[in-house]
Amino acid sequence: MIKNIGFFIKNKPAMAVGFLFAASSLLFGTWVAAIPGIKQRLNFTDGSLGLSLLLSPLGAITGMLLSTRVFSKVAVGRWMLNGYRTLCLLMILQINAANRPMFWVCLYLYGLFSFLNGVSSNATVNIMEKQSNKLLMSTCHGMYSLGGVVSAGLATLLIFFHIISGWQIVIVAMIIFSIITVNQKLLLVHQDIIHSRSGIKLPSPTILGISFICMVTFMAEGCVADWSAIYLKESLDAPKEIVSLGYAGFSIAMTLGRLNGDSLITSIGSKKIVIAGCLLSALGFAIVVIAPFVSTAIIGYILIGCGSSCIVPVLFSASANIPGVSTVEGFAMVTTGGLIGFLTGPSLIGLISEKSNLSKGLSLLIVMTLLAAIVAWRNKFLINKKTATTVMQYDEQIY
Repeated sequence: MIKNIGFFIKNKPAMAVGFLFAASSLLFGTWVAAIPGIKQRLNFTDGSLGLSLLLSPLGAITGMLLSTRVFSKVAVGRWMLNGYRTLCLLMILQINAANRPMFWVCLYLYGLFSFLNGVSSNATVNIMEKQSNKLLMSTCHGMYSLGGVVSAGLATLLIFFHIISGWQIVIVAMIIFSIITVNQKLLLVHQDIIHSRSGIKLPSPTILGISFICMVTFMAEGCVADWSAIYLKESLDAPKEIVSLGYAGFSIAMTLGRLNGDSLITSIGSKKIVIAGCLLSALGFAIVVIAPFVSTAIIGYILIGCGSSCIVPVLFSASANIPGVSTVEGFAMVTTGGLIGFLTGPSLIGLISEKSNLSKGLSLLIVMTLLAAIVAWRNKFLINKKTATTVMQYDEQIY
């Protein structure tokens, strides 16, 4: 890990792009903390707020449909610079929206820009991997996880100083905006135009397999985020002071796993990482479901975080190097699977829980993660690559 992190820190363009991953998470964490206040200020009910929040996924879907056209005309570095700065300003308007129509427009644009920003930054990491012959994807995704941990602590600190959410986002967004501007030259180095042959295609079964694994991984992440505290409180009678420890353990394990990920992938190989990660996540969910004590369930959530940590970075790298499919198309196909999983997973668990109980709802994730391991084992696009050189030789190794 130390050698890998050392290379990452010394690589200034990689650090500049890695900061964008952390910035996305910092902005998202600040936004999540502000939702209760927005609900009260704009007089939303639970139902009306839930429907409103669907505008962000709608914006992301629009971004998916536009992505091939956008990045065949705009260099990824130019988009990163302006797209992330626009997201900072957009988030200030979203959290401080004076009325519902303004809030709705911001939600839609937030989903749109978040998707396109993600494509530009992940595509850039893929390009840098090929240029440097070093794996960087997992470390960059680790920066995203690290941003989430920092955002939780930062929100607590700002609340301690009685700074309201409307000003919290101004402070966070302006700091991020300033750092991105300072890194302008490093970001604009990436003048790559990503041409697509014929827009978004219907995915092949093997691409669908990668998308399915991504869907399951995001489903697991969404269910831990939305249901872990409720499960610890209602199923295991955990005191309210510690109900957040399940998600905290998951998040910390996810962060450490991703920061170690590039070294692990180099040593073990990407296919083995995905299979082992799915199996470890399945074990974690099994421990959570049968746990007699709160501490045991927390260990289960930590195992889920460890297992899930490196899967998505591997899938993004794989999707960017599929023969006959452009980087943008690959990301769009796989990210769509992740988006479906993140949005539908928690709701599906809730429906099962309502008909039965939360333990049985979470048991679905055991089956899903085991199925994802089988799909990974059978998928020909997930090869046991150990260096970025193998990424550049992808065509020859598959065919």
